[in-house]
Amino acid sequence: MNGIVTLLNDKFLFDTNIIIYYFNGIVTDSKIDNILKESFNISIITKIEFLSWQKLREDKELEKKALAFISHANIYELTDEVADKVIDIRQKYKVKTPDAIIGATALVHGFDIVTNNVDDFKNLDLEIVSVDVDLR
Repeated sequence: MNGIVTLLNDKFLFDTNIIIYYFNGIVTDSKIDNILKESFNISIITKIEFLSWQKLREDKELEKKALAFISHANIYELTDEVADKVIDIRQKYKVKTPDAIIGATALVHGFDIVTNNVDDFKNLDLEIVSVDVDLR
């Protein structure tokens, strides 16, 4: 494919881990840039998890960069419809609440999920885009 990704669907929702990895420069998958340009969507829980990163409290310059980065995202709130889907997911599967919120947000809004933790979402009826990262 020569690094060019043709997006069949411009509707992607990013899992928190990919946002953190991308921000830290450890995503090794070239398709991520194209996906972010076309569809930078996150759940409110991802905003909370990303901006709660302790390192941001310790480094104000890094915090400014993080706030600028996340300001480009479309943030999907926790609506009653999403909450109902979270409840359904949590009752059926052993999924942590933050992952259930992200998964439910993707399901309610028709997004594919972009993640490095495929196992967190494998039981949900979602298309999953796995992204490679260098965790060395």
